[in-house]
Amino acid sequence: MTGLSRLSVALDSGEVTLPEEGRIAVFAPRAGAGHDLSSLPTDRCHVITGFRPDHDHYTALGYACDTAPEGRYAAAVVFVTRARALSEALISEAAAVTDGPVIVDGAKTDGIESVLRACRGRTDVTPPLSKAHGKVFQFAAGTEFQDWVRPAPQKIEGGFVTRPGLFSADGVDPGSALLADNLPDRTGARVADLGAGWGYLAARALERADIKELHLVEGEHAALECARLNVTDPRARFHWQDATRWQPADPVDTVITNPPFHTGRSPDPALGLAFVTAAARILTPRGQLFLVANRHLPYETQMQRQFRDVREIAGDSRFKLLHAARPAR
Repeated sequence: MTGLSRLSVALDSGEVTLPEEGRIAVFAPRAGAGHDLSSLPTDRCHVITGFRPDHDHYTALGYACDTAPEGRYAAAVVFVTRARALSEALISEAAAVTDGPVIVDGAKTDGIESVLRACRGRTDVTPPLSKAHGKVFQFAAGTEFQDWVRPAPQKIEGGFVTRPGLFSADGVDPGSALLADNLPDRTGARVADLGAGWGYLAARALERADIKELHLVEGEHAALECARLNVTDPRARFHWQDATRWQPADPVDTVITNPPFHTGRSPDPALGLAFVTAAARILTPRGQLFLVANRHLPYETQMQRQFRDVREIAGDSRFKLLHAARPAR
């Protein structure tokens, strides 16, 4: 069952209510989590998400979408995330721009129980509706959550800037470090970093003088904004795009990637395999892919279907670095 089921039942039963007029801010709905917003009035909704695949999904359904709220709202709906700090930041943001009710919806696996307890500690919360392994509740506007505001960017080892809630926000990911340490001295003139995150791999790759342009393709807006701060080389090109769908103007010589592999809390190798397919599509006939992955993830078979040459070139007990060359058109 999905977040839609909880929200629909709560609205139909009167457990949570929406004003009859005015805009509704919808924070962080996730298409992959089944957050179908059809129970809300499309023409009144303003979807706020920094994740490009979700932005594209809800835009295609006719919703107005942006990466940040704009103006005041009559109500807000917040879908909690796995990252507690991010969920709190979204609630804080919703409360600050909303004049009416704030509805909070989430699964138990995304931490809705702890979010509910925290909200109860500072405001009156409606009795939560429990359904589909999650809860939905509401509180009235006027409660301040200023101590829950989105944390400012922070500096980590190497002088890189990140934000709490991003992948590898507290330090360089060891898998990415393995990939960066084993890149060849020459990679070709055109390079793409699919799922570039906050820019560590791109920064390391740009140590090579033969690169003429390096495309950082990242679906998380906040991560890409950090990458702009971390990668100031004029050869860098930044793209807020779904890495599995991005298409360069010209084929690239090399793709580097440390692809995501989770849907919610569950491993999903299909995500990484989509990056493999995307790499094969955008590379030149003699192009090459460098992909780092957790050792247990079964990428090799799919890579052998997409490329003529596939081998492991480095690794340890946790990670493997796979090299693929010559896409099989």
